[in-house]
Amino acid sequence: MSVNFLELESILQKDQIKTDEESLKYWGRDWTTYFDIKASAIVFPRKTEEVAALVQWARKNKVALIPSGGRTGLSGAAVATNGEVVVSFDQMNRIKEFNPIDQTVVIEPGVVTEALQQFAVTKNLFYPVDFAARGSAQMGGTIATNAGGIKVVRYGLTRDWIVGLKVVTGTGEVLDLNRALVKNATGYDLRHLFIGSEGTLGFITEATVRLAAAPPAMKALVMGVSGLDSVMKIFAEFKTKTSLVAFEMFSDKALKHVLHHTNLSAPLETSCPFYVLAEVEARNDQEEEQALAVFEKCLEESWVLDGVISQSDVQQKTFWRYREDISESLAPFSPYKNDIAVAISKVPPFMDDLEKILSQAYPTWEVVWFGHIGDGNLHINILRPQGMSKEEFVQECRKVDVLVFETVKKYQGSISAEHGVGLTKKSFLHYTRSAAEIELMKGIKNVFDPDNIMNPGKVI
Repeated sequence: MSVNFLELESILQKDQIKTDEESLKYWGRDWTTYFDIKASAIVFPRKTEEVAALVQWARKNKVALIPSGGRTGLSGAAVATNGEVVVSFDQMNRIKEFNPIDQTVVIEPGVVTEALQQFAVTKNLFYPVDFAARGSAQMGGTIATNAGGIKVVRYGLTRDWIVGLKVVTGTGEVLDLNRALVKNATGYDLRHLFIGSEGTLGFITEATVRLAAAPPAMKALVMGVSGLDSVMKIFAEFKTKTSLVAFEMFSDKALKHVLHHTNLSAPLETSCPFYVLAEVEARNDQEEEQALAVFEKCLEESWVLDGVISQSDVQQKTFWRYREDISESLAPFSPYKNDIAVAISKVPPFMDDLEKILSQAYPTWEVVWFGHIGDGNLHINILRPQGMSKEEFVQECRKVDVLVFETVKKYQGSISAEHGVGLTKKSFLHYTRSAAEIELMKGIKNVFDPDNIMNPGKVI
């Protein structure tokens, strides 16, 4: 793919264009490690008008564009593999307008999620979509993938907090979608097409985000359990009898990797096959006592073998590290990841089936489980055996993907709960979406991006 750099320089300043090899490799990839990076240029627009001009230039010159945010994605959706021009939103990172009456804020796509969370705190408000990569992930990317994270049980997905979007389509047209309206019964809500579209329909250049009331005090509990059936019984008890905010599960293998990587002490004296991390609202003594009563009931029923409740903010943050530091602790092993989901009630039999498949397929490999059990989302991490090449490892893992995704289809689940489809899951999309749905998705793509220049080859 050849790029007319002279014409590109008429749109942007020279310091907004990078073509050196180091920059191409750095901005041309995300957190996936199995793709050869072949970007031709990195560009850094600073306003919507420049993004629109870039798209028009790309249409004219038949150049493909790849959106790039914090590059924390795990599906290859922000990877340049075929000489594309990467559009980085690093320099569109302003928090613009705050409306105290509507409790909304207008932001550019390069705003880092944690920066938005901190801004909300200064207004005595709260942006509740939260995840381990909060310090790196940019809001444009989290919107384009409809990020979920650890508080979905209480606060829902990114989609629930986006009340307006400004986007540039694949034709270079600028659309201002919904304009922060609470009620707007005027036909198709195109805003929701762009949320979760992974940059395949157009690029987000501005978002209006609704903020929540500041959260009350919280209590976190780490509980050791013997089996998956107990996990779901504990979830039901906390869900019905407390104000549950988060409900996470991780295996003993996951915890061991975290303890080794971080030098943290184990949370419990008892070693258990699985652990649950629950966070509940504790506005007052009554709510705190209720959480303790639920915990004691779970101990009495032997659903919980051992457990501990946070007694300070520092301890609560440590409890969360047991869960949130898992991915970082596994990174040295180049894990092959699957991010899948089923209805919450189907989690135990689904995991039982998967355990059988994975133990048969990888009898000598280490498989690490963790997930957002409170919303049916599981993460499978297969660790690369020492001495095996990445290419051979991926080839072997993709063979078993078919068995995993057939099980996902059996339980009417999703092959990607929150990481997106990108490149890694594209060939498996039919396990979650029907042929008719995929054809409609292709038709929608063609309407917004008739020249197929917006993140081509991703999702469909």
